[in-house]
Amino acid sequence: MDRETAEPSVRSLPGEKASQWVDYHHEHAAPSTYVYEFVWDITEDAAGPFCTDVDGNVLMDFTSHVAAAPFGYNNPKILDRLEEFDLVDPTKIAGQDFYASGGWPPEDPDVDTSTQLLNRLTDLTEQYGLDTVFLSNSGAEAVENAIKICYANGGHRSFTFDGAFHGRTLGALSLNRSKTAHRMGYPEIGGVVSVPYCSCAGECDCGWKTNGPGGNVVADKLHPTRGNTDPDEVAYIILEPQQGEGGYRVPNESFIDDVTEIQETYDIPVIADEIQSGLGRTGELWGVDHTSLDPDVITSAKGLRVGATVASEDLFPEETGRLSSTWGAGDILAAAQGVATIDAITSDGVLDNVTERGRQVKEILGDDAPEFVTDVRGNGLMLGVEFDTKERREAAVKACLERGLLTLGCGYKTLRLLPPLDVTEREIDLAMDVFLEALADPNVASA
Repeated sequence: MDRETAEPSVRSLPGEKASQWVDYHHEHAAPSTYVYEFVWDITEDAAGPFCTDVDGNVLMDFTSHVAAAPFGYNNPKILDRLEEFDLVDPTKIAGQDFYASGGWPPEDPDVDTSTQLLNRLTDLTEQYGLDTVFLSNSGAEAVENAIKICYANGGHRSFTFDGAFHGRTLGALSLNRSKTAHRMGYPEIGGVVSVPYCSCAGECDCGWKTNGPGGNVVADKLHPTRGNTDPDEVAYIILEPQQGEGGYRVPNESFIDDVTEIQETYDIPVIADEIQSGLGRTGELWGVDHTSLDPDVITSAKGLRVGATVASEDLFPEETGRLSSTWGAGDILAAAQGVATIDAITSDGVLDNVTERGRQVKEILGDDAPEFVTDVRGNGLMLGVEFDTKERREAAVKACLERGLLTLGCGYKTLRLLPPLDVTEREIDLAMDVFLEALADPNVASA
């Protein structure tokens, strides 16, 4: 597939083969969040945002697998590095108990393993004084271990934010505040308090700011004489530097300043959940880089290809048995892929491209989107397009799919755009043409 000339080409979705594949798949698959009946054919051509399904349809993927494929499909910066890897068995080892060498010396081996991934991650977080990493398999595990090390540091209460999504393990689920279905009927960690996530564009009207003694809802609760929560009992505050499932909301600058003041005043660790916003998606390596906050813990996954909990040595428990995982640091192939991805993101002006292409999308939609698009927001290529109704958002996702553009919803009535980090100007123009054509579909206009 020639990425410079490729275009979406759709006969019918789902096609006959896709429908048959989906039916066969669901004979034994548990119910989950399948969005639409698109079946990627891994044996056919794919490059950048372009991929081919089992019926031969060519689509533009502006989901990047929910930011887990940061360069889309078959990027040579990743594949060329992995060609150095001769497949071995096992490709997964008990990585918290064993080490794996990809050649000598450890500073520059032939093939990178989890050892080199640890070093890359601490290099990318040294500005925050984070020097220690625990690797895991997923974003939920990264969050789970973040909250564990904070609990081990002291305290049994915590603050999360309205609209938050932090994963699907029972611990992480206790912090979610985006959709009822995520937590409904499951037991939860006690002591978790949810408060407004202030993304107000002007004067705060979400409930975060108060007339109380602290000036905001958390500071009021922690106030030494008029509060109702002992700061020493608070183990952590967890937030997304740009909310994901909650609607791609960008935090208000004053809100972040308030969180920073609480962090510094009461010495409460702040966890920055960077599972979706981290590693270049917003135009900075970390979403929190757009803010004044210095996090005590960063959680990463998706685009990193593995899960990672990054903090300072002092915050991690000293006992060797407090954290462990059979496969946590043991996926040799994923670790090599993670190092290659980091190196690709940090080279050749990729972050500048993310910023510029994000600006391009905003300019196009700012000029040409219909009135029922009420907002276009986000940093870099983590963009949310908000509609006036949920029904219209759903119709827009469907109309895009029919024209060969893969998108996803989030929040209540927001559509997210997550193109590859190296998406080109031509590809943005092409995708926005399809997107605007989809918005003009009678089924969208009348939804």
